[in-house]
Amino acid sequence: MGASFHISLPCLSVKATKSFYVDTIGASSGRKTQNWVDINLFGNQITFIKAEKFNFTSPNYVFEGKVLPSFHFGVIVDLKDWEQIYSSLTEQKLDVVTQATFLQDKAGEHRSFFIKDPNDYMLEFKSFKNPGSIFEK
Repeated sequence: MGASFHISLPCLSVKATKSFYVDTIGASSGRKTQNWVDINLFGNQITFIKAEKFNFTSPNYVFEGKVLPSFHFGVIVDLKDWEQIYSSLTEQKLDVVTQATFLQDKAGEHRSFFIKDPNDYMLEFKSFKNPGSIFEK
């Protein structure tokens, strides 16, 4: 079994957060209480915990001419899943941000897009042309 990651993040509404990840993105939920919920995002555990208003004031950065959020997280999926997720989200008329191919014809070439969740987190979906090049220099 490969390693999975776990991250715990504050959220404004457990209900809205669960709905976004389960109903919109297609993830599944695990254990939950009224104050937190575990989301299974492609085998990775994100625990969202109800918190007061919070703010991550991180500047954006520019990569290959695209303005990207410096604070974000995401998943790496195969191209078929990436295309299905992208199509599903655009068909739902959601604001998909910065859909692009990065590092074209170089080590690490990948397709990427971002979507904002109800807590203003930027969630990135990536698909590498060559999955073996994820950490290649």
